[in-house]
Amino acid sequence: MNKKDIAHIRKQFKRENDLLHISEIFNVYIMKESSEIYHQVSRPFSILDQDEQELFLANFKKVLTGSLDEKLFELKFQADLEDSSQLILHQALLANEGGHWQEQMLKLVEKMLNEREYDMDIVVTFIKGDYLKPIKKRNDETEESDRDAVYSHNFILCTINKTQDPKKELLFDYVEKQFKYNVIVDPIINLKAPIGGFLFPCFIDQASDVNHILYSAPKANEPDPDFINDVLNAEESTTAQEDKIIFEEIVRDAVGHQLNTSTLANVYQEVHRIVEENEAEDDTPKLDYKDVEQVLKHSGIETVDHEKLQTAFQNVVDNDQYELKAKHIVPKYNSKSIKINTKVANVAVSPEDLRFVKQIHFSGKRYLMIEVEEDTVIDGFTMIPEVFGEKSED
Repeated sequence: MNKKDIAHIRKQFKRENDLLHISEIFNVYIMKESSEIYHQVSRPFSILDQDEQELFLANFKKVLTGSLDEKLFELKFQADLEDSSQLILHQALLANEGGHWQEQMLKLVEKMLNEREYDMDIVVTFIKGDYLKPIKKRNDETEESDRDAVYSHNFILCTINKTQDPKKELLFDYVEKQFKYNVIVDPIINLKAPIGGFLFPCFIDQASDVNHILYSAPKANEPDPDFINDVLNAEESTTAQEDKIIFEEIVRDAVGHQLNTSTLANVYQEVHRIVEENEAEDDTPKLDYKDVEQVLKHSGIETVDHEKLQTAFQNVVDNDQYELKAKHIVPKYNSKSIKINTKVANVAVSPEDLRFVKQIHFSGKRYLMIEVEEDTVIDGFTMIPEVFGEKSED
């Protein structure tokens, strides 16, 4: 799935939407430490009152929120496994009315309980539904509706939510005119911050892809490897953060640890150009060691050695055929995503503006120089221009 596919289905989770129909919701309450199912209940989603529906719909949207390869990961199922989660989910998807799909979901819950002991009560929620995606946009001139032709997808979505103790509060009783301590013992289910979940199947090229699952990690760049392997039975995926670290280590191995800011800015610009050229095709360009060599040479590093770069790939990832996703390499290009931390001050610049920052030596000292087009104002005072540490005559 790409970010447009995810954004489209996420946008559908709202009440009274004819493009999304949730047939059933299945909640499983798991006790901490004992790791036992304390309660389970399946209900038609339509019988929930409006406020409860709104709470769950916001929860479902939340689990589908985040950047690909940071918070959301499209994972491939492991092959040739007995009682695989892929088979369990596929059978549940094909199940007719009745309790069969809930039985399959309980098999997944059992895998969760075998995988770890939770230090808090958790609630695992499954929904089963139909998602309709229009083939083409609405045409106001011809009065052709976007509902005239749609792709239909059955899906199962899971969210995992932790519980928290209720707040201790002091209340005032208007009738009895006295202060009362509010005692609530029921745990609160935190639906605003799911700690994991998944969507099955993935959707690609307007079709369902049952060989992949969209996994939602608890935190950005922190997927749970045990959950991926033991519960979902899927293959692990490299995070965006890991890809960036790999690229940095490979470049350091190949060309050394020192680069000036202009060269580094050129590297980011070249990779950003590759990403933008493929964005219209909704493709995710990947770079092998030959591509990285061309990026470095086009960025002004002519001394890069072909064999040395290939060896660097082998040393860092133990695979000279490894491919880096280009979009992972560059910090967010148009925002101040590069942090320069010094003992004196911290500076944030965007990759496209990095070329205006330089480290210079003068009179035996190092200086961080930032080229600016306007006067610098600090606390309402316009700074007097200085020439290499001395006040200018003008």
